[in-house]
Amino acid sequence: MLKEYIEKDAKLNKKQFICLLLIVDVLAGITGWLYEYIFYYFNSGMKTFYMRGRNYLPWINIYMYGSFLILFLTYRRRKHPLQVFLISALSTGILEFFSGYILYDKLGWTRCWSYNEEILNFGNIGGFVCLRSVTVFGLFGLLLIYGALPILIKIIQSKHQKLVFTLSMILFSIFMIDEIYNLLLYPYFPIPSAEEYYQSKGIQYIYFDH
Repeated sequence: MLKEYIEKDAKLNKKQFICLLLIVDVLAGITGWLYEYIFYYFNSGMKTFYMRGRNYLPWINIYMYGSFLILFLTYRRRKHPLQVFLISALSTGILEFFSGYILYDKLGWTRCWSYNEEILNFGNIGGFVCLRSVTVFGLFGLLLIYGALPILIKIIQSKHQKLVFTLSMILFSIFMIDEIYNLLLYPYFPIPSAEEYYQSKGIQYIYFDH
């Protein structure tokens, strides 16, 4: 299956392509959340698990954008794994740096990450990006292009594609409602934000000062 996937472009209609993007979106956000949840446990000296993201569900939005960059920039280069790795690392590193720089330095938002305060931060630039982060993103790119994507394409093209599309729409909608509510709407409703709720239950978040 992998050999055929590498040598031959997938023929996806518009509906199948949308389905693929929806599933990649959800999986990338969950994978990013798991990675950060585990990493910050080790960063704390294996003493504390910190909640990451600002949603009720285990999902971090920047990994969605990164997965889209990787997908669109490397799919046609999938015959060359080294290129996939390097492009994935570079493009997501640029995304990470400018996202952090603009949100924190230019817009004055809460700083969501800082490699100034983390382990394995060689090559750190302003706390926004480091060699370890882009290396991990490059590895995630390989996992997406050579691991997840061929399997997802096969599932989407199966005889159950209508069911897969319906389920992907439902799952994506749930995550987006969670995201939009916690990003924009929670001040206008009696339901607390995810961060407020989890803190009330004694779950810890990690904050960065610089």
